[in-house]
This record gives sequence, C-alpha cells and structure tokens, in this order.
Amino acid sequence: MGRAGLRGTAGAVAGPPPLLLLLLLAWPPLAAAGDSGKSEGRLVSEQFLQTPQKLSPYSWYGSARLFRFRVPPDTVLLRWLLGVARAGGPACAQTEVTVHFRYGAPPVINPLDTSFPPNTPTRPSFFVKMLDSNTSVSLSYPAAGDWFVAAHLPPASQKIEVQGFVPAACTYAFQPDMLLLRAVEVSVLEPDVPLPQTLRARPSYLRVFVPKHTQQLRLELRGCAANGSLGCPVRLTAGPATLPGDLQKVLVCTSPTRACGLLLPSPPWDRWLQVAARSLAGPHAEVVFSVVAILTGGPWERAARPRWPRPAGPAPLTPCPLAVCRPAGIQPVLPSSLNQSGHTSADPPAPSPVPAGSPCFFSHPAVREDVDVLSVRLRPLDRLSVLAGPWVPTVVRLPLGSGMDSGGSLTVSLWANKSAMAEDTWVAACLGPASPFLSFNASHSCTTAFSQGYPLVLNASAPKAGLVVPYPETDDWYLSLQLKCPQSPGGCAQASVPVETALYLAPCLDDCGPYGQCLLLRRHGYLYAGCSCKAGWRGWSCTDNSTAQTVAQQRVATLLLTLSNLGFLAPIAVALHRTFLVEASVYAYTMFFSTFYHACDQPGEAVLCILSYDTLQYCDFLGSGVSIWVTILCMARLRAALKYVSVRRSGQAGGQQPQCSLWREAHARDPEATLCLVQVLFLLGTLVFAMSLQLDRRGAWNTLGPCLFALLVMVAMWVYRCGHRRRCYPPSWQRWVFYLLPGLTMAAVAIAIYAAMMTNDNYYYTHSVWHVLLAGSTVCLLPPRDQHAEPWACTRRLTCHYQICRNHREELYTVT
Repeated sequence: MGRAGLRGTAGAVAGPPPLLLLLLLAWPPLAAAGDSGKSEGRLVSEQFLQTPQKLSPYSWYGSARLFRFRVPPDTVLLRWLLGVARAGGPACAQTEVTVHFRYGAPPVINPLDTSFPPNTPTRPSFFVKMLDSNTSVSLSYPAAGDWFVAAHLPPASQKIEVQGFVPAACTYAFQPDMLLLRAVEVSVLEPDVPLPQTLRARPSYLRVFVPKHTQQLRLELRGCAANGSLGCPVRLTAGPATLPGDLQKVLVCTSPTRACGLLLPSPPWDRWLQVAARSLAGPHAEVVFSVVAILTGGPWERAARPRWPRPAGPAPLTPCPLAVCRPAGIQPVLPSSLNQSGHTSADPPAPSPVPAGSPCFFSHPAVREDVDVLSVRLRPLDRLSVLAGPWVPTVVRLPLGSGMDSGGSLTVSLWANKSAMAEDTWVAACLGPASPFLSFNASHSCTTAFSQGYPLVLNASAPKAGLVVPYPETDDWYLSLQLKCPQSPGGCAQASVPVETALYLAPCLDDCGPYGQCLLLRRHGYLYAGCSCKAGWRGWSCTDNSTAQTVAQQRVATLLLTLSNLGFLAPIAVALHRTFLVEASVYAYTMFFSTFYHACDQPGEAVLCILSYDTLQYCDFLGSGVSIWVTILCMARLRAALKYVSVRRSGQAGGQQPQCSLWREAHARDPEATLCLVQVLFLLGTLVFAMSLQLDRRGAWNTLGPCLFALLVMVAMWVYRCGHRRRCYPPSWQRWVFYLLPGLTMAAVAIAIYAAMMTNDNYYYTHSVWHVLLAGSTVCLLPPRDQHAEPWACTRRLTCHYQICRNHREELYTVT
C-alpha cells in the first residue's frame, strides 16, 4: 500500500495532484475551533494508492479482488477513485464491474444469490456497479480504521474453455485510489464542561473520549443564538459513518426556547468520538452556542476526575466501581469479576435485586486462546457458564481486535439450564461490536449508538441458540445476557439462569462441510478464508444444495469418466498385433493414468486417489500428448531400418558388405545412421511435452505445437512417396474409405466436442465421449502391418542390443 501525505491549509495545499486539488476545492473551508475564531483550522490531505489487480468472473469468494485501506482518525471527507482498464483489442465489449465497500472487515457478498447456513444473519453490502471507466464514491466523517474494497466481474458462463484454443479473452484491471481530508486542530470536549463555539461559514470539529463502562452519552447545545436573536440553526453530526448500515446520528436544533440534546445509548467504548457542528444560518450569519457532553454509568470517580487529554490520546481513568451502583439498602455490585482484593472469584456473584434503570452490569472477561491462523477460542475466565440475572445485564467481552480476526467466522453457541427456567421466563442475549447492549428493560432491539447487533433468545422450549457472524469487524465484541420475566417481574427477582457458552473464531464454518474446501487467501499481507465448493454445492459455506449432485450421480459420473478409458484397449491390441510395441506402451500408459486421474478428480464421495492429484494430472496430460505424437509419426511409415535399429556398415577390402543374421540384406543397403530417426523423434517429442506441460499444463498450444510438427513430417513422407511412386499414397482406396476418413472424422468430432461443447454440467458425458472417439480414431489411423512382418512377430521386430555379423571373406565376427 502506497501512501503520500500532502499537507497545507484548506484550499492552499502545496503541490497536490489535479484530482486531489479538485477534491479540496469542492470541500468547504474548515471552521475555526473554539469560541474566538482567531485560530484557523487546518486540513491534511492524504492520498493512498493500490496496485491494480486483474479482475475475474465471480465463482466463489476467492475470485473477488480485495483491497484494504487504513483511514486515519479525524478524517472529515473520504473519496475513492475507482478505475477500470480494459485490454484485449477493439472487439472486447464493455462489461459491468461490481465494487463492494465495508468498514472493519471484508464485505460479505452473494452475487450468485445462494443461501447462507442456518443461524447466519447477513446484511447486504454497499456496492456500486460501473463499466470500464472511472467513477468515485464519497463519504463524510468515515470511521477510523480498516476499510475494505472488493471488486469482481459478473459470474462466468458454465462453458469450459481451453486456454489458447479460443481467441484471447478480454482482460479488465481494477485500481482503487483513496483521497481524504483530515482535520488537524480539533477541540476536545470534556465531560460536563461547556465548550463555547462560534460558527460562521466553516464547520467546527470536536472530539470526546468515551471510557469503558459508559452507559450513555448525551450531547447538549446550550445558549444558542444566531446574530443576537433566538434560535439555533445548527446541525450536529455525531459518530463515524460506516458501510453498510450507517447509524450516524444527526441533530438539527430548531427550538429557540429549550436546550437541544442528542442521546447516544451505549456509545463505542475506549475511543474518541467525532462530533461536527455546522451552521444552517447562511454564509454570513454567526451562531454562538455551547456544547456539553454528559456521560452516564462510567466507572470513574467524578469528584477526582482527571484533566481530559488532548488529541495525543486519553489518560488512564481512576476506576471506582463502588461509586457506580449503590442503591439504598443494597450491597454494592462490582462491574467486573474481580473482588476488592484483586483476585478472581471462583464463582460469579449472584445478581442482586438492583432497581431497573441502574447503569450497573456484571462483566465477565473472556480468555483468548490463539489456536491457529484465523482460529481463536474464547471462554469466560475460570468458568464454564455465566449467570443471567433479571435486573442488570451480564456482559462477556470478546477481544477480536488483533487486525486479522476479521477474516474468519465468529461462532456463538448458548445453552441455558432448562430446569432453572420457568415457562414464562426467557433469556435475552445480544452480540455486537464496540460496546454492549444494556437496555434490555426498554427493548430487545440490540441497537447501540452506532451499530446494530445480533439478538438471540433462550427459553424453556428452545434452551439452545446459535449465531454465526461471517467476517466480524475488527473490534472488541460484547455478548450481553439478561433474564426476562414479562408475566411476573417480581417472581424471578432472586432467580438466575446459568448459560453455557461456546465462543470461537474459525476460518470457515464447519470447515466448509464435506463438499467444500476451506482455503486461506492473501492480499498484501492480509489473510482471510473462503470456501471453494464442489459437486454442485454452492453458498458461503457450501451448504446450498439447490444444484448439488446426488451420491448416485457422482458415482455414475465417476464410472463414465473412468470406464470410458477402457476404449484404449482396442488401439493397444491393434498396435500389438501390428508389432507397434512403442505405440502400444504409450497407449497403455495413457489409459492407466487417465483412468485413475479421473477417479481422483471427482468431487464428493466417489473418489479414489492412488497418487497425489498433481502427479496423476501431469501423467494424464503427458500421456495424452505423447499418444497423439507417436500415432502421427507411426502414420508417416518411416523405413523399419531407420525406425528401430542402427545399422553400421564396415568397409572391407573388395567392398563386400557384412551380412547380419537377424536382418535381410535389403535393410543393410540403407544409409548409415548413428541413431534411428524415429527413436530420436519419439524421445525428443516426449521431452518437449514434459517441458511444455511443466510451463503451462492447460495450454492448448503446448500439445498442438509438437503435434503439428509431427503432422508436417507425416505429410512430407506421404508427398515423397507419391512423387517417388508416381501414385497416390496410401495407394489403396479401401484404406482411405474404411480407415483414414472414419478416423479423421472421429478425431475432428472429438476436437470439436473438447473445444466447443464441454460445460461444467455436461462434462461427465462429453469428456467420456471424447475418450471413446479418441480411442476409435487411433484404431482407424494406425497403419497396417509391414508386409514382411508376421503377426505377433516380436522376436523379429525386437533386435538385440548386440548384433553379431559375419564377414564371409575374412571369417571375422564384429560386434556392432
């Protein structure tokens, strides 16, 4: 990730690029902070660049290209510049590119409209659709932290295309750039201390720190006046903007007679909260008011409140748990599991009958255990269960803010003790980030100040509940529980229900099941997981069986692809009968590895792998290419003397030629050669195939190239024979009608099926037909047996490594 910071005053930044300059000119100037207006606020402009990535049609989450940006605090404007470049020539048409955005975690997308696993609530991501052009997305007051952008092309067709066999497809590259404006001078709003403000044309930016255990935050505007008259034309924006589900709060004060306030229940804990005030009175009017922040429920001693920190960061607060909740006549309740001595108690204290509306709650810290990459176990400290009481919530904090936890799936399982629950009672639970939900007495909406949580319910009829959150936001998550007695609130005043919890983070839910594979993906050092499905299963965790294959269909597909290779028994038998032993060996090799490769390649349950998948695939591709190679060379009908043996002539006195006992004298008249030509071609072709498959196993030209060369050799030999004999070769019309033309027809049909008709749905049938047609064409195209060779005359065709030849004149034996 590249970063370039450009600093300067608003509207006068030194040396920005043209796009950034347009951005700054389009944004109004920053307001002066404070009440006097003497100090002009400043902006910092920054630009973040990402390297472009090639887009792919969407088939699973790994085919989407993911980008991560880091947004600094106090950012007032964020703008993404999205660009798509197209390559492939003028014939390439425009295509639609979908870009998704999300804060805190990768976006959860579903372009294929598949179903999610049970108990997996999902919210649609924010996305834009664009063609291969430039567009922009702007956001005011974005949340500080990680932002993720995912882009992909529309889902691809089911057709299987051979690389290099069809015209090159169009390529699309996507590059997002991020431009932002960040406020430098921001006023710090201390609790209960009015901060005077004067607004003119420029907005004012404030920040207030929200400590842990804060129940609610109230922002009030007091003493508001515009140009000396009553009225409060002020727009107050509190909180960060996130995508999707923006819950940013906006307050517009219009009443001139009373104070105007904004109540924020359960604001984000232990962080700065951004507040912006903008005048609605016009560019030349002046608005004067005071802002007050009132915090409720925080565990600090108000009498000894420390001086609030400046933008450098918050100072540690002095905890005072006993001052939080001290109703009359009731023993104090600690908001944590620590007793006064500082040691952890063995059992959680039973909830006391604290009156409703108290800001108290029971806090149960969770122990984090890192098991593996994106694998974390969470459990309450020294306990197997937590107690849910009727008056105050019980809160379990889940630390998931390491920066890498957002790439997995958070699973929460709850079990309530059924015997401890009455028929008219139930346990309400809520899971959410940043801050816990503490308003069970008012509602069960599970909504905090700036986030929407996930509700759960446990009762006597359904004592178990589960929840799966894919790609949880990078933050501290909180699980809140409380016992509810709607029929008789006084009947369960002293009751409490133990709730067992199972909290863990895993890369994939249930490891993607039996029909999926959980794969770890990496983008610029960021790790996240996704499920790659098979056997027709789809969905986020491969649980959508709308297009799934049954076990019977899987077995039929495996039998078709494997048993169709038995068609190579025919060319093996014909090659042996015609004494083409090298060709028969290659066909047997191809049949063996093609059979077991397709047995290992099948998804689902009908799978058999005798070797590693990669080894079987390589041997299958190698055998297929070499089979075509040797078949074409065999059709060339090179002379037998040059095909399998090396004949060496020994010049003797008188010019008498040596006589070999195993070969006819006609073979001895061939030119002298150190190596057999066809043996060299067989070996060289195999080596070329091995090299090309290592470079690109699925490239069509890696097979077509050597085969076309062999075809040229065959055509050259046939043309030579036609000219030498002055007649067409092969000379027999029966050979053309009954063998060559049917063989060429079957080969052409097989190539057409392989290149243009195979899809993911009909692959099992079309590829099986391809096997049968390839074997049948080989039987028809193999040349007839040599006229001087007898059937199965292996002893005549296989010569020894040492040939003993006799010189009749000198009576000497020479080993050649």
